[in-house]
Amino acid sequence: MGLTGLAIFKLLPKTNCGECGVPTCLAFAMALAAGKATLSQCPYVSNEAREALDAATAPPIKLVKMGSGDKVLAIGDEQVIFRHDKTFYHPTGIFIEVADNDANLAAKIDEINGIVIERVGQKYEVDGVAIANASGSADTFKAAAEAVAGKTDKAIILLTECPTCMEAAAGAIAARKPLLYAATADNYEKMVAVAKKVDAPLAVKGADLNAMAELVAKIDYKELVIDSGARQISQVIADQTQIRNGAVKKRFRPYGYPTIAFTTEADPAMEVLEAQAFISKYASIVVLKTTKTEYLMALFTWRSNLYTDPQKPIAVQPGVYAIGAANENSPVYITTNFSLTYYTVATEVESTRLPSYLIAFDTDGLSVMTAWAGGKFIGEAIGPWLKDSDINEKVKKKVLIIPGGVAAIKGKIEDLSGWEVMVGPRDSSGITSFAKLRLNV
Repeated sequence: MGLTGLAIFKLLPKTNCGECGVPTCLAFAMALAAGKATLSQCPYVSNEAREALDAATAPPIKLVKMGSGDKVLAIGDEQVIFRHDKTFYHPTGIFIEVADNDANLAAKIDEINGIVIERVGQKYEVDGVAIANASGSADTFKAAAEAVAGKTDKAIILLTECPTCMEAAAGAIAARKPLLYAATADNYEKMVAVAKKVDAPLAVKGADLNAMAELVAKIDYKELVIDSGARQISQVIADQTQIRNGAVKKRFRPYGYPTIAFTTEADPAMEVLEAQAFISKYASIVVLKTTKTEYLMALFTWRSNLYTDPQKPIAVQPGVYAIGAANENSPVYITTNFSLTYYTVATEVESTRLPSYLIAFDTDGLSVMTAWAGGKFIGEAIGPWLKDSDINEKVKKKVLIIPGGVAAIKGKIEDLSGWEVMVGPRDSSGITSFAKLRLNV
């Protein structure tokens, strides 16, 4: 179990200096116990106390990193069971499995590299490649690892329970810091030796949840990822749930590591649903076989929503955006900077084929009606901003098109900005017909 706030307080310097960001050492101790502060914020804690507190205040799930360069994947370091308690920090890594003896391996990696999806201002792509030692040959496995490393900068998982094969492949791409999967009850001593030699994280696979915990306790290595060994979806979900609960609530150290899960469904649609369930139930890495973008997009979107801070809406940078070759005669639309709202409106404005300006007004990421109700998308706020905005230098005709649902703010904007206000459609889907009727498109 983690230390209580009072137990942590006894180890602090008790200077009440406030340099940590809170007024007293007791308040800081309580924040540490709640996981809302880090020990690094205290400049005066002693080395002895730091050593004791580092272990006691460490996140219940260890942070593990794999990959290299700009593609380092951080997993774990989670502190809660439900994201509304705090938030989830490190999105599940999505990996595509390939076989080391696949004659079309190079083309497969090109296909994986090409999976890039842009949606509402976010860029989605596969996090890595999992290479299965389907051949059973150390030489073939090594050659495949080198080939994959040469064709992609994504993170790599090496899938084999053969220590000789693992040593050959891991040694060849050690600089890429791959995840080595997997240490089992039969091979863990040799696998740990390989992991230490190449300084790479190691996955531990048990015959079941209890066997996995016993194996983790035996291993003298802490850069671990864990797998209960279950493959039936209901059992995987049950194990993942028990692992997260045990790590967070009971601070059971053998469970305090990121987890990995593998899909088993052959149909791409069902496989993605399976992966979605694993992401929802705490898997740090999910390994799939499908490369079909139309299915993966749903998975990426789900992951993005799950790992978005529920207390902070997704927002675009406030400002004036040109759509098409906007010029001094272009119409000017305004909406909020809520990401989904902005990109929906931007798409509809673009479909008019009339170069335009679109203002993303700062509403702290709230949608139009919510922001209006909350006093953030109102004439008293928009009018003064519009009067001083650089949009005045971009267009000759000072006409602002506002969403039809907030027509009531028209007069106040005109009074405070000097602009003419045109009330647009209530829904963004009506922008094209609005432009044809009112803007002579």
